[in-house]
Amino acid sequence: MAVKFTSRIDVRCHTAIYWWGGKVHVGVFPGVGVGLAVETAVVSATFNAVDFRMDSSGKPSTAQIVVLATSSALTAFFYSIYRSRATIVARLKEAKKVSHDQDLKTILSETPGRCIPYAVIEGVVRSVKETLNSQFVDNCKGVIERLTLKEEKMVWNRTTHIWNSTEKIIHQRINTVPFALGSHDDDIASTVRVIRPLDAAELDLETTYENFHPTVQSLSSVIGHFISGERPKGIHETEEMLRVGDSITGVGELVLDNNLIKLQPPKQGFCYFLTRLDYESLLRKQGTSVRLWRILAIVFGMAACSTLLYILWKQYMHRRQSKKERSILEEFKEQQRKRLRELNIEESSISPTSCTVCLSQDRSCVFLECGHVCTCSQCYEALPEPKKCPICRASIDRVVPLYNS
Repeated sequence: MAVKFTSRIDVRCHTAIYWWGGKVHVGVFPGVGVGLAVETAVVSATFNAVDFRMDSSGKPSTAQIVVLATSSALTAFFYSIYRSRATIVARLKEAKKVSHDQDLKTILSETPGRCIPYAVIEGVVRSVKETLNSQFVDNCKGVIERLTLKEEKMVWNRTTHIWNSTEKIIHQRINTVPFALGSHDDDIASTVRVIRPLDAAELDLETTYENFHPTVQSLSSVIGHFISGERPKGIHETEEMLRVGDSITGVGELVLDNNLIKLQPPKQGFCYFLTRLDYESLLRKQGTSVRLWRILAIVFGMAACSTLLYILWKQYMHRRQSKKERSILEEFKEQQRKRLRELNIEESSISPTSCTVCLSQDRSCVFLECGHVCTCSQCYEALPEPKKCPICRASIDRVVPLYNS
């Protein structure tokens, strides 16, 4: 196969491969000999390979930037939650514990503002006037009732190709009546009225009724569900109540208002609790949550710092390698100038069709698949394995002879 040689390709290849006249080239000059030509080809190919690698690692990759940004954002998110939970635990520990056997009215009347900003009180749920009766359980009375209907279904995940169980609340209703916290001792008549109980963060209700109504399916509906990717399982019905007589712990602002003691949501920055746990159990639960968020913040923080240190190390190594390459290039340029002076050859006297490695023979090879024309057959044979194009560093799959005309 014959390929016509054009001067446009010659000049481009000639000025892209060795340093001469202020441009980077590869090669030595006439009279150098095949041995030095081979050595120069190896050195030049190595230099070009290093330079190509340097360009690809000179700045952080997209994956590194994504990992750094994501881990930093998650670290900030988890740390903010950790600080918030840690603040809640610290304020819980500082909350003042009061009990019904104390003279609460006297204590509050002597307190500035007739209130305790953050207090802990434990007691038994007592109704103020009326109570709520369970709709499913006989002789079950409470002060808060929550009725929930959830739709459960299987959804086909097109990514993992498996059926995932999901649920969605289709209806929820909450009924409340006024109630108070009284002492476990029936002889103590002191009570604390609970205000806005639904605002509590830990409103712990007891499940009094639970039933699952499965969906009746026919053959046509099953086929339709497989086609649509959604397969209903049924309706889950639950009733939850805060029953009269339950022991709960309340944490909030304790105030004396017109001879009535109230437990209400505290000022901003404090958390309101109504839970069936005792005070110590509540503290342990909140402390466990704090440790979890702290671990997550530390893990993702370490990931962000490691990624950042890796990027900085790569930048340092890149600059160090660039400095080393510039030094090698200067030395290579000086050697070429010296050889040029020894041979007493001017650049204008070199043929534009000369091999870019030895400059003593005409180019006679076309490298495929890149298509570059840059060396003679002897210099091609001298290229180190695996053979790569001296210009673009692409692998040479095959070589086509070039016939100049």
